[in-house]
Amino acid sequence: AGLAAQYAALKLAPRPVLMLSPEPLGEGASSSWAQGGVAAAMDPTDSPNAHARDTVLAGAGTVDRNVAQSVTAEACAHILDLTGLGAPFDRTAEGTYVLSREAAHSSARVVRVLGDQAGAEIMRALAVQVLKADHIQVLDGVMATRLEVSGGRVIGVAVAQCSGGLSKSIALRGPAVLLAGGGSGGLFALTTNPPRIRGQVIGMAARAGAQIADAEFVQFHPTAMACGLDPAPLATEALRGEGATLINRHGERFMRGAHPDAELAPRDIVARAVYAQTQAGLQPALDTRTAIGAKILTDFPAVTQACRLAGLDPVTQPIPVAAAAHYHMGGVATDMTGQSSLAGLWACGEVASTGLHGANRLASNGLLEALVY
Repeated sequence: AGLAAQYAALKLAPRPVLMLSPEPLGEGASSSWAQGGVAAAMDPTDSPNAHARDTVLAGAGTVDRNVAQSVTAEACAHILDLTGLGAPFDRTAEGTYVLSREAAHSSARVVRVLGDQAGAEIMRALAVQVLKADHIQVLDGVMATRLEVSGGRVIGVAVAQCSGGLSKSIALRGPAVLLAGGGSGGLFALTTNPPRIRGQVIGMAARAGAQIADAEFVQFHPTAMACGLDPAPLATEALRGEGATLINRHGERFMRGAHPDAELAPRDIVARAVYAQTQAGLQPALDTRTAIGAKILTDFPAVTQACRLAGLDPVTQPIPVAAAAHYHMGGVATDMTGQSSLAGLWACGEVASTGLHGANRLASNGLLEALVY
C-alpha cells in the first residue's frame, strides 16, 4: 500500500481493484518515510535526456538506457498529475516548483514537499483519493503469503491475517496480480525502512517461479542517523545539496579526498566512505551548522524531530551518521510494461527490477519509478 500500489490502483480505474495491506492504508510503507522527493527535469535549463544520463552514470554500467530515457521523459507529467491529486509540492512565490539538488544529479531537479516531507505528504494526498474511489476496495490487516499458480499462470494469492484470527490462509482469485510489497531493508541490522519489509514479496515471487534480477543490488544510504534508534531516521541527501558537509571526530571533511564531487558524489561512494570512517572508529557526522544553521528547524522538520528524539541539537551539533540498508534495486524482473516472467503477474515499486537503477539508484529516482511503473 505504498506509492506504487496506491497510484496503480487509482490508474486502473474503472477496473475493480482489491488492495491488500498489512497495516492501515499507507502506514508501514517505505514511501511514507521518503524525505527527498521525486526527481524530474522541471527546470527549463534541465532536460529528461540530462536526467537519463545522470541515471545511467550513477548506475555503475548496469542501467537499461531505454528504460532510463522512458522513465525520465514521463517524470514531469507525473509531478503535474500528483499536484492535481492534491500533493502539496513546495512552490515559489511565482508558482514554480522548488527544486533541490541531490548527489550525482547535474542539476537541481528534486521536487519536494515541506523540505523533507515528500513521502508522507504525497501518500496522505493519495490515500484520500484511494479511499473515496468507487473501484478500489482496501483490505488491511492481512498479508499475502503465497502466489496461486495454475498452468504457468498466476491466478491469485493466498492471504492470512497479520495477528490472530485465521489459523490458515484463504485464497483470493483474480485475473491479474500486481506485486508492490517493497524491498528488503528489515533484513539488515541497520536500516531506514519499516522493519516489516524483509523481502517477503520477492521471495514469494521466486517460489512461484518468477524470474528475479539483480537481487544482490542493495543500496545503503550514507547518512542514516546513528543515534540508537531502529529503524534509523534518515538525514536526507537534500541537506548535503544545501551545503552540509561530512566530517569525522577530528573535524576533517573526509569526502574531499574520496571523490571530485565530495559530499555530492554518487551514493555508493559516499556510503563506502562513511562505512570506512565508522570501521576506523572515526565517528562520521553530518555538519549542517554553517551551511544551513537555524534554517534546519523550519526547512527540514523530519530531521529536526529525529534529532530531538535523540537528544541532539542540529543547530549547534553535528549529526552522527552511519551507512544503512535503504533501497533494493533488484527484485522481480519486469519488462517495459511492468509484467513479470509469469503470465498474470506484474510488479512495480521497490519490489520490481525494471532496469532503471542498475547497481546504484540515483537519488529520488525511487519514487519516480514507483509512479511511472
